[in-house]
Amino acid sequence: MLIRFEVANFRSILDPVEFSMVAVDRDRPEARPVPSLNESLLPVAAIYGPNASGKSNVVAAFDWLATAVRHSLRLWDEQIPVEPFAFAGGSELSSEFTVESIISGVRYEYVVELDQHRVRYEGLFHYPEKKRRRVFEREGEDLKLQRGLGHLSGTRELLTPRTLALTIARRFDEPLVSDFYRDLTRTQVRGLRSRNRQFPLSPGMSRPTRAWFDDSSERTQLPLPGLDDALKSAQEDRAQALAMLRMADLGIDDVVIEGEHFAPAADGGRDPGSRRRIRLVHRTADERVPFELEDESEGTRTWYRLIGPVLTALRHGSLLLFDELDASLHPTLSAQLIGLFHDPKTNPEGAQLIFTSHDTSLLNHLNRDEVWLTEKTEKGTTRLGALAEFAGERVRKSQNLENAYLHGRFGALPDVDRTEVLRALGLIG
Repeated sequence: MLIRFEVANFRSILDPVEFSMVAVDRDRPEARPVPSLNESLLPVAAIYGPNASGKSNVVAAFDWLATAVRHSLRLWDEQIPVEPFAFAGGSELSSEFTVESIISGVRYEYVVELDQHRVRYEGLFHYPEKKRRRVFEREGEDLKLQRGLGHLSGTRELLTPRTLALTIARRFDEPLVSDFYRDLTRTQVRGLRSRNRQFPLSPGMSRPTRAWFDDSSERTQLPLPGLDDALKSAQEDRAQALAMLRMADLGIDDVVIEGEHFAPAADGGRDPGSRRRIRLVHRTADERVPFELEDESEGTRTWYRLIGPVLTALRHGSLLLFDELDASLHPTLSAQLIGLFHDPKTNPEGAQLIFTSHDTSLLNHLNRDEVWLTEKTEKGTTRLGALAEFAGERVRKSQNLENAYLHGRFGALPDVDRTEVLRALGLIG
């Protein structure tokens, strides 16, 4: 589970900002106790704020780091595609990222400092028995390893000024490295748009929704070893996916996935082949009618496509980031999604959901320690803080968060001035 994330000098973020999943109110079932931390962690957190205040950039920063760890060896040949703050000399400064996570009861800390030309510093640490120990640490190209991890020394041979040591070291099957690498790169991101064609966003390690519903393996007739277990697992996957689809109350009763063969186009523009045809079966009082997925509403397609990422996160206890949740889902479905991560019964592995939103109605489904706010400063930089920081005092547990937010109690609201627009329209002098 994610403990905290810190970033500096990335897009609209110049000064360091910290995002924490540590619970303030620990005496509730949603907060997950972590004995090795002597703290509890949250399964859900939301970021609110005006347009252009930097909400998406907080999510994008975490995604950038996870994608960098996955691809730096392959994609960083000539330049590191980091995106520093465009003003105030940000391009001359290094960007910094810090992630702390708890994995199998062990706390990890990963720190990176880099610019567009080189990795200046990088370190991976763990806390056995609550004491900080180095797994590896590098200054430039000088790499130091924890005693007893000499089998990671091959990392030095592949290390370059523009390659992350973590990307290389995970190849040597050291659990201290591979466990953290897997946890970080398993992060799934939805809703973000890539601004760098040479460094595309990665969706993370997720089974697509179709794979949860596809039961084509049931047609296999060969007596293969372990086939019965595989079929049972496939049936369980399908049952879970159907339950989540029906939970949305969209009038959909089933999903039919069939193989479809097609011939080459008359102009030779398409080779012959096959694809999986997806149809959603709608129920009425008298009949069941299948509709092509492409013919469904945008909201239905969005919920369908979310099933795979959400079930993947819940099964593996991984992190799901969603930018502008309200732009994709009806508030009722967004609240259902929050509930899936809140409930220990549906989220036994401690999966986490972090999302940005403008939908204030969702504040009624969040606790005070699950809300973060962004504002843009006079210098054009993003300020990120916990709800209590913006309020100026400790927010009461019983406070109506939606009402207080809309009345400007916490700031982080757009400053709407219509004077210039009215003047441009000739409506005032």
